[in-house]
Amino acid sequence: MGLGTTDKADLVAVRPASIGRMFLDRVEATPSREAYRYPEGAGWSSLTWDETKDRVWVLAAGLLDLGIEHEQRVAIASSTRIEWILADLAINVVGAATTTVYPTTTPEDVAYILGDSDTRVVFAENAEQVAKVVEHREKLPQLSRIVVFDGHGVDRHDGFVLSLTELEQLGRAALEARPDAVDDALAAVGPETLATLIYTSGTTGRPKGVRLVNDNWVYEGVAVDAFKILSVDDVQYLWLPLSHSFGKALEAIQLRIGFATAVDGNLDNIVEGLGAVKPTFMAGAPRIFEKVRARVITGVENEGGAKAKIFAWAFGVGAKVSALRQQGKEPTGLLKFQYDLADRLVFHKIKARLGGNIRFFVSGAAALSRDVAEWFHAAGMLILEGYGLTETSAASFVNMPYDCRFGTVGPPAPGTQVKIADDGEILLKGPGVMRGYHKLPDVTAEVLDADGWFSTGDIGEVADGYLRVTDRKKDLIKTSGGKYVAPQEIEIIFKAVSPHASQIVVHGDTRNYCVALITLDPDALTDWAQHHELGGRSYEELTQAPEVRALVQGQIDQLNGRLERWETIKKFEILSHDLTIESGDLTPSLKVKRKAVEKKYMDILDGMYA
Repeated sequence: MGLGTTDKADLVAVRPASIGRMFLDRVEATPSREAYRYPEGAGWSSLTWDETKDRVWVLAAGLLDLGIEHEQRVAIASSTRIEWILADLAINVVGAATTTVYPTTTPEDVAYILGDSDTRVVFAENAEQVAKVVEHREKLPQLSRIVVFDGHGVDRHDGFVLSLTELEQLGRAALEARPDAVDDALAAVGPETLATLIYTSGTTGRPKGVRLVNDNWVYEGVAVDAFKILSVDDVQYLWLPLSHSFGKALEAIQLRIGFATAVDGNLDNIVEGLGAVKPTFMAGAPRIFEKVRARVITGVENEGGAKAKIFAWAFGVGAKVSALRQQGKEPTGLLKFQYDLADRLVFHKIKARLGGNIRFFVSGAAALSRDVAEWFHAAGMLILEGYGLTETSAASFVNMPYDCRFGTVGPPAPGTQVKIADDGEILLKGPGVMRGYHKLPDVTAEVLDADGWFSTGDIGEVADGYLRVTDRKKDLIKTSGGKYVAPQEIEIIFKAVSPHASQIVVHGDTRNYCVALITLDPDALTDWAQHHELGGRSYEELTQAPEVRALVQGQIDQLNGRLERWETIKKFEILSHDLTIESGDLTPSLKVKRKAVEKKYMDILDGMYA
C-alpha cells in the first residue's frame, strides 16, 4: 500500500478548474490587498490584486491578438521579475502553455527547446535573450513574435520584436473591440489543459519537456493551503528562478492563499532586499543557506578574540535549545536565561540581517544538510525542508513548523501517495504528477506506470509518515570491494563541515576507494587568505597554496571521522576554479552534473588512483 495523508484529503478534493480561475478567485476575495512588490528606481513599487488582474488581462488580450490559441506554447526567457509573473498568468488565463527557458541557457539549447515545444511567441528579458532566439530564427518557422521586457539596445528586426508596451497597446485595443475576449478564452480552460512545459536541465543528453497541466499547479496551491502553515498576512521574498518548478509552485501557492510577494531575482540584492521587505518567509536552494552560514562562521573565525568566544558560547547554548525544541519542549530556568542572552548578543544580529521577521525558510531543489538546518534552528530560525521533482510539480513533501523533523523532507502533501520499491526507489502518485514527457511516450513509459505511479529515481525511506531521501539511484557508488556508497550524503556533510567549500564531487564507482574533487567559495577563500598572510593572491594561486591544502585536509579529516571506513575520502584535489552553470558543470538549480564533471576531470580523477 502507498502511504498518503488522509485527514486533509477532503480539503484538496474540490479545487478550481484552472490557474486562471484560481487567480480570479483570489482577486475577488482580496481585491485591494497587496499582491506583488517589485524594485523600481531607488525603491519598491506595489500592485494590488485588482491592479494585477488589469495588467494580466491586457497582456492576455495582446496574446490573443497575436493569434495565440488554446494550448499553444508561449515561452518566457528571463530571470525572475514581476514581468515574468504577469506574462505567465496571461499565458495561462487564455489557455496557452508557458515554455520556461532559463536565462543561462545556451543559444543552441534555446533553439532546441523552442523548436521541440513548437513555441509561437517568446517573452525575452533583454537584448541578450533576444539575440539567442534570433541567432536560430531560421530553425523556428512556427515562431511569430518576440516580446521584450527591457528593450534597451534591442534590434526590432523589422517588427519581429515587440516591446511589452506595444503588446499592451494591442491588448487594450483588442479589449475595446471585444471586451469579453479574455473571459471567453478562460472559460474554455479546464483541469487537463496544458499549462507549462518545463524542460529539465538534465545531467546528460537533451533536456526533456515535462508536461504539466492546470490541475497540477492548482493542486499545489490547494494542497499547501491545506497544511495551514501560511496565511494571507504573510510576506514572501521571491528570488528563485521562475523557470524552475519550485518557483512556479510558489506562484500557484500565492494565488491560493493570497499573501504578498516581493519579486527580485537579482541575488546581488538579496541582503538589501530582505532588509527592505522584511518578509515572513522565503524559499531557496540549500546553497543559499550554506553560504549564509559559512559567511557568518568564517567572519567570526577570522576576527577571533572575545567575539569568537561569545559566538561559540551562544551556539553551544542554541544547540541545547534546538535539541529540546526538536523534542517538543521549551527551555526553562538557567538555560532560558542563557538563550535569551545569546539571542541579544548574537542571534538577533543574524536574524536582523535577514529582515528580522522570518517565521521560517523553505529549502528545496536539492538535499539540505541537517547540520545547516540545526545551526539555523540554534539561532532561532527554522528551515523547512521539502521534496519534489519537476515531474511532480515541485512540492510533494514539506516539513511542518509545528513538527519539523530534521533529516527528513516531511510528510506528503494531502492527496499525494508514496511507496518505496524493493530496491529502495521512491515512487509517487497523485494530482501533482506530470502527464508525461513532451513527444517522448517511450521515455514517459519508463518512469510512469499504467496505475499512475511515478519512479522518482531517488532512494529513500519512510518512517512515521515522514520521508527521508538518501541519494539519487543512478549516483550510488559501488566500490570494487562491493560496498555501496551514497555520495550525496558525504557531499552534504562536507559542505557543513567546511565553511570554505563551494562544491565537492565524490567519485569511486568500480574503484577500490573514494576520492573527491573540491572547489572553494571565492569570497570565503579570499577572506580566509587575508587573515592568514596570503592576501593579494589570486583565487587560482590560493587553491594551489600548501596552506589552503592543509586547511582542506583538516576538514576532510573531520568528514572522514563521521563516515564508515569504506566511505572515507582517501585523496582529493582542489580545482583552480569553481563549478558554474555556464561551464556546464551545474544545473540552473545549482545541482552538480555529476557525470559531466567526472568526464571533464577524468584525468585528475585517474591520477588519484595512480
